[in-house]
Amino acid sequence: MKNETGVSAMVQINQIRDRRTSVERIFDYLNDEINSMRLKPGDRISEAEIAAKFGVSRQPVRDAFTRLANHDLLLIRPQRATEVKKFSPRDVEKSRFVRAAVEAEILRRAARRCSVAGAALLDDCIAEQHEVLKQKDYKAFGALDYAFHEALCHVAEADYAFEVISMEKAKVDRLCTLSLSQEDRMPLLVEDHEAIVRAIKNGDPEAAVDAGMLHLSRLDATIAQVSKTNANYFENDLD
Repeated sequence: MKNETGVSAMVQINQIRDRRTSVERIFDYLNDEINSMRLKPGDRISEAEIAAKFGVSRQPVRDAFTRLANHDLLLIRPQRATEVKKFSPRDVEKSRFVRAAVEAEILRRAARRCSVAGAALLDDCIAEQHEVLKQKDYKAFGALDYAFHEALCHVAEADYAFEVISMEKAKVDRLCTLSLSQEDRMPLLVEDHEAIVRAIKNGDPEAAVDAGMLHLSRLDATIAQVSKTNANYFENDLD
């Protein structure tokens, strides 16, 4: 069956599917480039160049740009160049405030509800982190860090909370990348995760929260250092 333009429904479906696939590929590529700091805060991105790189029209690129903007990674301004969004001290503080509130409740619930299976899941997470720690694989550790926080939500029987945590976490991942690569803080972060797991397995909600909040505070020194050494990475929104 064809529509008024003579294009069959199946062709339309395939076009939509291809477009969505292109958007995903472009989004994943740029997301990785930005979070790995290969594309730095303030760098300009050309819609035309990205379209040429992937051999697609500009529409999938626009859709991917919009998704990245919704993740606070791109700044899209009409009639002006699209650029990688700089760090906003206010937005970083807001993101960490939201994470602290949500994760505190997750840690309390995890400590109260941790089962034998839940404890085994958390132990497996720590074991995997030690493996990548030996290899100093920063990228792999980043993925395992997400998996650990997802596991905490699962143990807390609040899987839905991971969507909030992961979205807020993504907003500061680039700072985490700087922290891991420049200061080699992976061992300290693994120790934090171990302290969180111990408190949960001991059924101590407040100790779990204390360990979790200490873990979140590790970024303070990195923010202070990067704001001094690379002030151009930050927006002037402190006033």
